Order: sequence, then C-alpha cells, then structure tokens
Amino acid sequence: MDTQNQFALHVVTEGMPDQHLVLDHFPFTLGRLADRDCVVADKSVSREHAMIVLEDDGLVLVDQGSRFGTFVNGERVERRVVHPGDIIQLGSDLGPTLRMVREGGEAGSSASGILPDLKVLTKTGSDFERLKWFLAAARRLNEFGAIDEILVSLVEITLQLTKVERGFVFLNDGEGGMRLAVGRTLNGPVLEDDSNISRSAIQQAILGQSKFIVTDTLSAESQMTSESMVVHNIRSVICIPLRRRSADAGSAAETMGVLYLDSRLHAGRLTLVEHDLLETIAKEAAALVENAYLVESEVAARKYRTELGIAAQIQQGLMKVQMPKLPYVEFAARSIPCLEIGGDFYDVIEAHGSLYVIIADISGKGISAALLASTLQGMLYALVMAESPLPEIASVANQFLFAKDVGKYATMVMARVMQDGVVEYMNCGHVKPLVVSGDQVVKLQASNLVVGLLPSVAYESSRYQMQHGDRLLLVTDGVTEAENVEGDFYGDEALEAAVKLPSVEAILSEVQAFMGSAPSSDDCTIVEVRYGEAQPVVS
Repeated sequence: MDTQNQFALHVVTEGMPDQHLVLDHFPFTLGRLADRDCVVADKSVSREHAMIVLEDDGLVLVDQGSRFGTFVNGERVERRVVHPGDIIQLGSDLGPTLRMVREGGEAGSSASGILPDLKVLTKTGSDFERLKWFLAAARRLNEFGAIDEILVSLVEITLQLTKVERGFVFLNDGEGGMRLAVGRTLNGPVLEDDSNISRSAIQQAILGQSKFIVTDTLSAESQMTSESMVVHNIRSVICIPLRRRSADAGSAAETMGVLYLDSRLHAGRLTLVEHDLLETIAKEAAALVENAYLVESEVAARKYRTELGIAAQIQQGLMKVQMPKLPYVEFAARSIPCLEIGGDFYDVIEAHGSLYVIIADISGKGISAALLASTLQGMLYALVMAESPLPEIASVANQFLFAKDVGKYATMVMARVMQDGVVEYMNCGHVKPLVVSGDQVVKLQASNLVVGLLPSVAYESSRYQMQHGDRLLLVTDGVTEAENVEGDFYGDEALEAAVKLPSVEAILSEVQAFMGSAPSSDDCTIVEVRYGEAQPVVS
C-alpha cells in the first residue's frame, strides 16, 4: 500500500498505553488474544473480535461473531467501510476506542477549503452533481476533528445551497436547552445575536422526527406560521435537527443540535432534490459532530491519562518501601495496580525491636482510592512510630475514616514480627494471612471488622509462633478474585497451593497464567516475610 494512502489505528484502552498501529497488511485482526495484530485487553472484547480487510470499496471492518458487538461511530455493525476519522469501538459503544487516521496526511488542512467547489456547482451544476459533491465533501470533512470548523463549514455549505440570508447551528447545552454555536450570514459576517429567530420552529424541529421547512410564511398554512415569524418578518425558515445515530433501531435518536436557516427578504425556493439534499447534509453533519465529540473526548481522556501518570509517579514515590535489613527476617513484595494508580498499599517498618508489616486495600479504585491510601499509610506509619498497640492503631484509623465521611472503607492486616518468631497480627476484614511451614499451609483465622465502616469498633490482635524457615504471606483480594477469560475466580484454594512456590514472583506468575489474556480488574499485592533464626541481642 502506498504511504500516501496508508492508514493507521490509534487505540485508546483505559489503564493501558495508547497504541498507534499502521494497517500495513490484511486481514488486520483485532481482539483479546495475544496473537491479534491489535490486542485490546478489555473484558467486553472477544478473543477473535473483528478484522479489517481490503476490498474494492476500500477498508472494510468485519465483526467475527463477537459476543458484545462492534460499533462504528456509535452504531453496531457487522460489516462497514471505514474512513479516516471513524471511531471504532469493541464490545460496546462505550468500549475501548480505535480511531482510523491517515498516515502522512497534510497538517493544518482546512475543511473550509472545499467551499469554492460548491460555489461553482451552485451556479452551473445539476442537483445530482451537488448531491454527489456533498457526499464527497462529507467524507473529506470527516478527516477533521474540530467541532467549530465542522459547524462553520456546515452553515456556509447550506447558505450557499439555499441562498437564504442567515444560518445558525445550535447545540444541546446538556440542561435541556440549546446554545448558539455558530452564526453566519450569506456573505460571511459572524452573527452572535439570535434574539430575532423563530424559537417555535426550533421546538417543532426538535419534537418532530423530520426536517421542518417553511419556504414562504406568507403563503404557508396558518398552523405552520408562528407569532415569532410574523413579529420578526421572517419569510423563509428551514430548521433541521441534528440527531445522534441510535444503536437501537427501536429508540428515538438523541438530538445533539439544530441547523436553522431563515430569510426576511424573500421566500426560499427549494427543489425536491434540494429538500432531500438538506436532509442528507444534516444527517452527515450530525455524524461529523458526533465523531468530533468522540475525538474531543479521546483528547480529554489522553490528557487525563497523562495527569494520571504523573499522579502515579507521585504515589509510587510516597509508597516507596525501604527494605530493612534484619538478621532474623527476609522480606519480598510486589504490587500491581489495575489502573495507573491504585488503592492497595503495603509498608514495612522497623521499630521498637520488631518488624511491622502492613498490607491494606481501600474500597474502590482510581484517584480517590489512591489519595485515601496515601493518607492512611502516613497515619499508620506515625502511629507505629509512636509505639501504639495494634488494636489502638486500628481504632484510630477507623474513627478517622468514619468521621471524614468519604464514603470509603479499608481492609488491612498489620503484623508485628518479633525476633523470637512470635507474630502479633490483626486482620481487619482482609484476606486471611497464610503461613507456609514445610509442606503445610496454615490460615490465620482471627479477624475483625473493616476500618471506616462503623463509628465504634473494638479491635483485637492475635498471636502465632513462627518456626525457622516459615513464610508469612499477605495478599489483597485482587489475587484471590483474579478472573480468567471465562470469568472464574482464582480463589482461596488455588492461592493456598500457589504459596508453596518458592517466591513472590513465582506466585504472581501462577496467578497471571490462570488469568491468561483477561485484563486485571483489581489491584494485586503480595507480601512475604520469611523468618530465620534470631541472632543474640547485644545489650
């Protein structure tokens, strides 16, 4: 394929780096399997979801019998010719976003550059030629993502076609009203005053399911002529809703905006083809606006992910654990957030002749959970250094979270490992700790309520005697609730078998092998403390 005509997919998946994939061979496969040309790790995406093939009509997107469907510009499709600017989504119309782009395209191209061609056609061309021109122009406009540029071009195009005096585009303001987005006159000046238009025509266009056109209010039927048309001396009104394409054929499409044209000097004269052409223009323009919104959302999401990456670096710095070097324990840990930042954390603190090990999981995910995790970690560290007993630490943390009314709680395990192998531990609604002793796996059963859920809770710690060579393992529920592609949980029994493996990395590899190509749905943290013989304490 020649570079000038080469295309690519820009792939945006939440929690994953963006991909830019050149379509340099066909069929080009998409799905969750690792051998796909475009691997999209999302639960809603099938393993062999779709493919792009090269046919006489161009590039064709073909759904391969996916479970949840393939969407182009919000519409579910089985086969569809795709063009630059089209938004492809797998699994749902809110799923991972793939945008078709042209490789090596000219930067800074202007959508308004197509208008001189129309000015010639309106003077010399037939209705059919004008219709053909617009369909080609719509495809070219589709390569541009700026909503303002699209709307200005839309108004200029329709003014040239209809020869009425004024053109406006109103967009849904999200609160049930319409805001002025673009206003132009036939000769080009910008219009910012929309006080003397026919609001009733706009309402009729929105409430109706088709275009609203009155080409001569003086001769029109009385029920189509409103008071505002008479007051403002409006002779001709053309008002067409811009509707979002609905994936469900049985439901009404959402109105994104309205194209409004009017003239106060003369009645418009539109041929039957021009009527149909206006409706086609509005339909194509609505698709372009919808695409542009998707592109803007993609840009905003990319900016959000950049800021999230910075937040992740800050969080990783705050939670960086300095591994203490003690003669009676060895320590290993690994934490993998399912998003850029997570609500899991662990800490290891050497204090008061013991090793304190903490693992915690904040309810929820993302920024709010990460912020609370950082706050809670700092609080627990301060309480440990103040030599507070474990039950008192849990009680203070519980009162703090509940009093702040942040709508979140935390599960956690705190363990104090002493030189003689005694482990004082306190489990607050967390996954039960495991001790691997030889070939045996012991589950530490004692547990308390989570912190932050109820105002007054009495917490108690328990004790366990470790022997030389024993390993204490703490995990978050991202391990036990890890899912494979069939939706099965990893589970407690599998974990109790896996902890016999010699290292944290080996355990994680076992979990990831179970998951296969399924994406992680929760943060995953494993902490291991290996107890050795205590050395004599020198006084």
